Amino acid sequence: MIETDILIIGAGPTGLFAVFEAGLLKLRCHIIDALPNIGGQLTQLYPKKPIFDIPGYPTVQAEELVNNLYEQIKQFEPGFTLNEIAQTIDKQEDGTFIVTTDKGTKHHANAVAIAAGLGSFEPRKPPIDTLSKYEEKGVEYFIREPEKFKGKKVLIAGGGDSALDWSIFLADIAAEVTLVHRRNEFRGALDSVEKVQELKNQGKIKLITPAEVIGLEGKDKLEKLIIEKEGSKLEKEVDYFIPLFGLTPKLGPIANWGLDIEKNAIKVNNALDYQTNIEGIYAIGDINIYPGKLKLILCGFHEATLMCQSIYNRINPDKKYVLKYTTVGGIQGFDGTVKEAKKAVVKSIE
Repeated sequence: MIETDILIIGAGPTGLFAVFEAGLLKLRCHIIDALPNIGGQLTQLYPKKPIFDIPGYPTVQAEELVNNLYEQIKQFEPGFTLNEIAQTIDKQEDGTFIVTTDKGTKHHANAVAIAAGLGSFEPRKPPIDTLSKYEEKGVEYFIREPEKFKGKKVLIAGGGDSALDWSIFLADIAAEVTLVHRRNEFRGALDSVEKVQELKNQGKIKLITPAEVIGLEGKDKLEKLIIEKEGSKLEKEVDYFIPLFGLTPKLGPIANWGLDIEKNAIKVNNALDYQTNIEGIYAIGDINIYPGKLKLILCGFHEATLMCQSIYNRINPDKKYVLKYTTVGGIQGFDGTVKEAKKAVVKSIE
């Protein structure tokens, strides 16, 4: 059983920042996420794309923002249960919660913060009849352990940032990397497109465009792909097929937790603390809905801040918290680090 003050469901930017605000209040956090790494949409869908509406950053890459958020919170030593889906939630007689994942991992918390973005992500799968037959037998939708592709023949399908970036990354690991896209043009960061071009010229990446994978073959595991290119069919021997066509958000098991749902989002009390209809369960970020809701990262940060104040009062009903600005009180990390402004020098002037 994993014990924590606040259990956060969702490791996107809002969930990550909630760890910081909770840490200022001396509250510990643990995060569950269905994806194999932190960052949510920012990491999975557009890691190289610039974001222009984060205060203090005229522009920041999505991947860089995630890295900075983690750097900001690591002093508060959050725990992570990644690559697992929060499946069930049970409220105890004392008002605490036990959340169990699809892999049986149990978490016990005083409060639950749902920061699941647009919901749990499921990969968009190409419409190939035999695709499911080879799932986990050569077909992969996420690259969790890059080293498993060492010395293997890998074919990646897709034309966005993920397809480009993973083709570049695996070029130095796999025995052969082939990138297939139904168009000649790619929608991705310019430097990624140029890097793929460079690796193609060096013979480290094979490029097949305009084309798409239409069939899979193999006895006990994937052995061969059928590719259609300009009306002709090609056969390609592979060990792994990785279609990277983005992710589809779904509310998932959260929809069965007895929460008030409206337009595939969780209704919250935005007049106070973004609490749901179940006391002790909150929803922040893109997953929630209320009058005037804006699905912006900076709004999620604001919601996380107010939520943490409410959770502190719920856990410590007999204590009165006095807000102290970090410029005055500094930050004391759970790891023993202390960040504070230099004290003013007291000295008379003669």
